[in-house]
Amino acid sequence: MTVTLALPFHGRWLVQNSPARRVPSHGVDVLGQRYAIDFVGVDSRHRTAAVRDWRTALGTEPPERFVAFGRPILAPADGVVVRVHDGEDDHAARRSQLALVPYALGAAARLREGVHAVAGNHVTVALAGSGAFVSLVHLRRGCLRVRVGDAVRAGQQVAACGNSGNSTQPHVHVQVTDSADFFVARGVPITFRDFREWPRGRGEPLDRVTGLPDERSVVEPLA
Repeated sequence: MTVTLALPFHGRWLVQNSPARRVPSHGVDVLGQRYAIDFVGVDSRHRTAAVRDWRTALGTEPPERFVAFGRPILAPADGVVVRVHDGEDDHAARRSQLALVPYALGAAARLREGVHAVAGNHVTVALAGSGAFVSLVHLRRGCLRVRVGDAVRAGQQVAACGNSGNSTQPHVHVQVTDSADFFVARGVPITFRDFREWPRGRGEPLDRVTGLPDERSVVEPLA
């Protein structure tokens, strides 16, 4: 089974950890992440942040300086909300290798702490008619617009992009699974519909009816 989704946002986003590059896409097969994909918001010049300074090279940066932070996150399909979690802080972002190394070494401890420490603030929707579940992860604290039991339609705003959980800079992590329980869930393959893609290293965009974006490409939904 492959589930086709709409991109869960407006504007342009950089693709990272795409299952078009490798499976498992995130290098691990836990918490239903086998076919997960990450999107990092970018500006018209395809930059994740307009500012670079000493903090970029040596330390941490406030999440507010990144393009993605606070952007609306949309339901990628029709369904019913079955899981929400809010209250996790949006922590400092890290582009510096000096800051990334110790953070990466703490990943196992965050996994032991529980789903909330890895996924941060998140929403899970039971997809209509498929028996599958889509989760939108690393959302901004206090910006969730839905509750368990709410019916949602594709394109409806459900939250805002944040930097909560196991996240090095503001982005949205999207995964489809066969269960809403991350600890037993198995990943389900996904594709996306109606989007424009700027392949890495090529200037001209491609309009795609369906497909899986490539690693380091930039995408935006078609109207």
